[in-house]
Amino acid sequence: MTQAVVHGLRNAQSREPTGVGSLVARNVSVRFGEITAVENVSLEVAAGEILGLIGPNGAGKTTFVNVISGVQRPTEGSVHIAGRDITHLSVAARASQGLARTFQSARLFSALTVAENIEVYASTVRSRRDDARALVAELLEASALQHVANMRAGELPQGLERKVALTRSLALEPSHLLLDEPAAGLDDVETDELEKLISSLPQKFGCGVLLIEHDMRLIMRACHRIHVLNYGKTLCVGTPDEVAANAEVKAAYLGSQKTTPQVRPHRRKH
Repeated sequence: MTQAVVHGLRNAQSREPTGVGSLVARNVSVRFGEITAVENVSLEVAAGEILGLIGPNGAGKTTFVNVISGVQRPTEGSVHIAGRDITHLSVAARASQGLARTFQSARLFSALTVAENIEVYASTVRSRRDDARALVAELLEASALQHVANMRAGELPQGLERKVALTRSLALEPSHLLLDEPAAGLDDVETDELEKLISSLPQKFGCGVLLIEHDMRLIMRACHRIHVLNYGKTLCVGTPDEVAANAEVKAAYLGSQKTTPQVRPHRRKH
């Protein structure tokens, strides 16, 4: 395990990122004419940390994540990975710098098998086919997907589609992974399976994870820290316990739920 990964894992335990090896957005603002979608938001995801990003509909989450991933240029502010400024890089160039993203729709190649889907991405970072296939085998085992390796992606149930999409993104060997509502449309059983995989990412791969999600059960169980947006501004940043207890968060977001989500221990040791 590299020194950077070890540092990231320790950093995640302390839940206080220090910037070393981190994905950092600084003072990001996005304006569309007279409308301010995001206003002066800063965020940091350490290597080996899972950070949740939540907020009501219209809070600016998608716009902010689009800035991080390169889909949207900020009006003000910057984005950095491990100290490198990537603000003006394309989506593809950010991937080469260690940033990967999944979307709400799995976007798999339906005619290809699960293994072939993952190999398409693996071949972009490992030019020799044997090396790419070795990486595919490692990822299938790490994600517990060996049993569906030869199934066509178009035949998979939705829960497995999401797991395959996440695993395929790991074939890019990212330092940081953005997960855009991976549990959308999944039932509790499927979400639990996905949560096991997400929670294992820092330990197995050493990558930082930014998890954008409406499923508070998943957020509270998987995340080390949570960043709450409201009306395009940062409302609160803290541990799951701190966020669940925050009166402003309850009023703006959690109060719309029938009960306050219960924080459960992480499935793994940090």
